[in-house]
Amino acid sequence: TELRFSEKKSPSKEIELAFFFEGKPQPAFEQKIKSYFSSLVKELPFLRKLQFEIHSKNSFPHSAGIASSASGMSALALCLCSLEERVKGKAAKPDDFFRRASHLARLGSGSAARSVFGGYVTWGKIKGVSNSSDKYATPFKGKVNAVFQNFHDDILVVSTEQKSVSSRAGHELMNRHPFSACRYRQASENLKSLMGALAKGDVHQFCDIVENEALTLHALMLQSTPPVILMQAGTLGIIKKVRAFREETGLPLCFTIDAGPNVHLLYPDAVKIDVNQFIQRELIVSCERNQFIADCIGKGPEKLNP
Repeated sequence: TELRFSEKKSPSKEIELAFFFEGKPQPAFEQKIKSYFSSLVKELPFLRKLQFEIHSKNSFPHSAGIASSASGMSALALCLCSLEERVKGKAAKPDDFFRRASHLARLGSGSAARSVFGGYVTWGKIKGVSNSSDKYATPFKGKVNAVFQNFHDDILVVSTEQKSVSSRAGHELMNRHPFSACRYRQASENLKSLMGALAKGDVHQFCDIVENEALTLHALMLQSTPPVILMQAGTLGIIKKVRAFREETGLPLCFTIDAGPNVHLLYPDAVKIDVNQFIQRELIVSCERNQFIADCIGKGPEKLNP
């Protein structure tokens, strides 16, 4: 994401910006960014004094349930924090800079709060996790066994179509969901167990927790009012094959699913060759145009123009 700015030609309280996605104007996204900037005026008053041109692009399909908004909003929040340093004429301490970027990113997209960091990150006030907060994410300082240090996340693109329900709308469904209280307790218990698995290097427990979280999310959407079905036939086919592969081989491969039809495969580096062969042999046929994205734990954002 690139943020260009200049002084307004005439005074105005309106937010003035143009937004381009992959080189083309995107009126719908532009309106969302204008609303986002307007919500930040109290924190960043200089937003009313400047006019902006924003250029953004992504290496994977947007609005398809692969956290494209998280990457885009976190990158934009980082740009705004860098601009704030210019306006103030003073650089913030690195920890303060990224904490503020996480806070600003969260106001645009909840998931974006985590995306300003690399490695393992938590978001939300968590008992036993120092400096954790509901307002911003924090790098996870707990023990992480070596087996989890080079974890892979291969994304099987079942569909690049825009999902039928946005993440924001999905969250609204939870506000009135009859099982929401139970869900929040379950998430807290799963997180505690997950941190234990990371410390012990228990990949199989990790797989059980991750898959439970993914299927619970989609089960709750199926039971919401109105019900939301985001999985597709290819999604279910991949899930069945992954479980059969794990049972037959004993290899620690698991799936997770965001709010969309696409499937993430999580596994340690030691089984990379076996998993890649499995993808090519059995799973790629369920992907749109045989498309999958080989990914892994990131090191965090990179400032392209100092």
